[in-house]
Amino acid sequence: MTDFLWTRPETAPRATLLLAHGAGAAMDSAFMTRLAEALAAEAIAVARFEFPYMAERRSTGRRRPPPKAETLVDAYRAAIAAVLAEIGPSAPLLIGGKSMGGRVAVMAAGTDLPEAVAGVVAFGYPFHPPADETNPRVAPLAAVGRPTLVLQGERDEFGDRAEVESYALGDAVTVTFVEDGSHDFGPRGSSPATLMGNIRFAAAETAAFAARLSGAQPADAASTAPALTEPCP
Repeated sequence: MTDFLWTRPETAPRATLLLAHGAGAAMDSAFMTRLAEALAAEAIAVARFEFPYMAERRSTGRRRPPPKAETLVDAYRAAIAAVLAEIGPSAPLLIGGKSMGGRVAVMAAGTDLPEAVAGVVAFGYPFHPPADETNPRVAPLAAVGRPTLVLQGERDEFGDRAEVESYALGDAVTVTFVEDGSHDFGPRGSSPATLMGNIRFAAAETAAFAARLSGAQPADAASTAPALTEPCP
């Protein structure tokens, strides 16, 4: 059974985003919460969930290294089925995640998924481990099979702008760079960008992506709407 942490806009959502966490931080980490609230302010309902190893960590307190990303695809597919059971099989659904969660979402999108899954959003895709640019993880993006938006910090240590612009990612993938952002979108202190500004930018780009997929116009002043987050189960 998949337990969701929902963050919903007060207005009718333009789409739902199923959002997976990164390798080391839970679904209710500060970054995930700020991102979910910024997305809800853009009329995107967010269903956060945890992979089994992270849910076990929450219940037992024992920290184990995350398993290989490819072993988590079935858990992601189960989360897709569970969220569609809640929102309905015809509702527009985006799938995505932070770092490893986004990588697993991309892998899942290369498999047979329900038609309701309209696209994929990766927040800081881990193209390679830090300081190891050999064998970049571009194959899943080349085989993704659905429109995909990658929001990547310009200084991301898992793949910075210069590196990512050199990769052949396929026609389905759009990369949008976050100003002076690290892997968590944080800029340097001397930068005119701010962390919250970068998170809001990523949320607005996600909303625009959802609008393009549905053929709708972005909602005016959606960013003024408050978000409603339900507590963790």
